[in-house]
Amino acid sequence: MDGWTREGYGGTGPGAITPDGCAVELYARLPAGDEPDVIQRAVPAGARILELGCGAGRVTHPLVERGFSVTAVDESPRMLERVRGARTVRSAIEELELDERFDVVLLGSFLVHAGDPEVRRGLLRTCRRHVADGGCVLIQREDEGRHEGLPRERRAGDGFVRVLSSDPVGPGVRSVHVEYVFPDARWTQTFLSRPLTAGAFELALGEAGLAVDAYLTGDRTWVRAVPVAGRP
Repeated sequence: MDGWTREGYGGTGPGAITPDGCAVELYARLPAGDEPDVIQRAVPAGARILELGCGAGRVTHPLVERGFSVTAVDESPRMLERVRGARTVRSAIEELELDERFDVVLLGSFLVHAGDPEVRRGLLRTCRRHVADGGCVLIQREDEGRHEGLPRERRAGDGFVRVLSSDPVGPGVRSVHVEYVFPDARWTQTFLSRPLTAGAFELALGEAGLAVDAYLTGDRTWVRAVPVAGRP
């Protein structure tokens, strides 16, 4: 572990485990998927991107290769050790205070669904605080039915990601248990998720001084939000 663990989060398997249960060795081998393509289509070429919760650089590295200038933020020093080609900053997202603004602020990995509403508010305030006037915030949100039809699995490189269960543990909060199985190793992760309807999601954005500009994918999981004038 990185010295402490967020309540309700945990992980098992080889190598270091971060406070939110992510295994560094696992995240260093997971493929990026279509996230870099979605991001590239949504923002200007060569934009300055602040990536919040970069992990081991799964999305960072493809963005750098495509000519973006990336500042990568994570609370785990073990994760940041894996990042190449980007400026790195160690910080919890909700505590980040950089004296600069960016063309794009990126909040991926469904982090907006943090189990604790105060953490979610902190994440979105960080996004608003660091986005330039005329810039945008890209947010990845859960699709409808994400917590249904379990267990469910998908390929990930030469391994499998299996979402085994999603159980209610409090009002509006679910504990999700995921297994990652590769030929040479196995990891598990448990984390909290607070599902948000589209209306609740847009209300949360509004509270932080942001507004939806466009839903970028057919399943509405990727959103481009923009700062609202006069709403710090």
